[in-house]
Amino acid sequence: MSPKAPSFLPYGHQTIEDDDVAAVAAALRDDLLTTGPRVEAFETAFAECVGAQHAVVCANGTAALHLAMLALGVGEGEVCIVPSITFLATANCARYVGAEVVFADVDPMTGLMTPQTLQDAVDRCGGRPIGAILPVHLRGDVAELPALRKIADAVGAALVEDACHALGSRMTFDNAPASAGDGRWGDLAVFSFHPVKTLTTCEGGMITTADPRLAERLKTLRSHGMIRPPGADPWWYEMPEIGFNYRLPDVLCALGLSQLAKLPRFIERRRTLAKRYETLLTRLRPTVWIAERPPWSDPALHLMAVLIDFEAAGKTRVEVMAALKDRGIGSQVHYIPVHRQPHYAARYGVADLPGADAWYARCLSLPLYPAMDEADVDRVVEALGDALAP
Repeated sequence: MSPKAPSFLPYGHQTIEDDDVAAVAAALRDDLLTTGPRVEAFETAFAECVGAQHAVVCANGTAALHLAMLALGVGEGEVCIVPSITFLATANCARYVGAEVVFADVDPMTGLMTPQTLQDAVDRCGGRPIGAILPVHLRGDVAELPALRKIADAVGAALVEDACHALGSRMTFDNAPASAGDGRWGDLAVFSFHPVKTLTTCEGGMITTADPRLAERLKTLRSHGMIRPPGADPWWYEMPEIGFNYRLPDVLCALGLSQLAKLPRFIERRRTLAKRYETLLTRLRPTVWIAERPPWSDPALHLMAVLIDFEAAGKTRVEVMAALKDRGIGSQVHYIPVHRQPHYAARYGVADLPGADAWYARCLSLPLYPAMDEADVDRVVEALGDALAP
């Protein structure tokens, strides 16, 4: 059984059970605490789970994004296109390799990059080569990948799915079902296993791909760039290029394997809770709306994002979040538009991205994680209604 949700309901929380603890304890008693058999076992199981040909585990989701840029050869003189509504790492990974960032606007009701906002960003690249386009599957809802892929192909860019929110999310285009990160549309996809995500390894990340060459390159780059040439002496290694120590140890892969086995249960619980939210939040319209779901998307929601007309309610977001906290309910904002962050504003100026600004002005993430029950959802919605009341 899952542990009961704490009396204070944070916006997200890990679900660690006795079998997870036992799996970690067993790994700690083994001879190899890192670079052992559980690494490949976790990669194999994860690839099968999302329907990918290859999966490469690494230290965290940010490392996954960095490795993706390195494996693709993105670098100086190129630009990457990133939606402004995302976590900092999606943009920062381009800067890590010397590329510049052009921010795409988003749909103000979904928070997602669209073909139209991507094309606008392409037009603002000024003819510079585009190394990669990084759509973000915000909350777990999947971006319109076939249309984005078509634009990426037209400009010679790689398509990298930031699927850190979308483990278990599915999509259907032209009556063909697919999974986030299965390699059908993206060259690479990245996932995160931070504690608030759908499964956790404490910290950890994964990159999936259909390209065996990219998979092998990712594995080399996550371990200092070292290779062992065939036929070389047993102690011999070479470093054709610099890599990084982005490995994930066996102990954390053991936790990942244990969590992955219960992923269907976690996803089903999240979906049940999300449906409860959808039913109860109708009473707060038109002040509160759930973020819109694109018709092709069947998400395993990571975030329960709502859009609130704070002005109409006569309350600030600070006031509403404080009122919720007083009732034992956590909330969060996902996200501050990255194009307005001081580093990027100083480097590029502040682009006019009205969709991102409109999303930010209204968004609030409410508690959603498997240890919650229906009564917890009732409690959150009641408290939100009270917080918005005159």
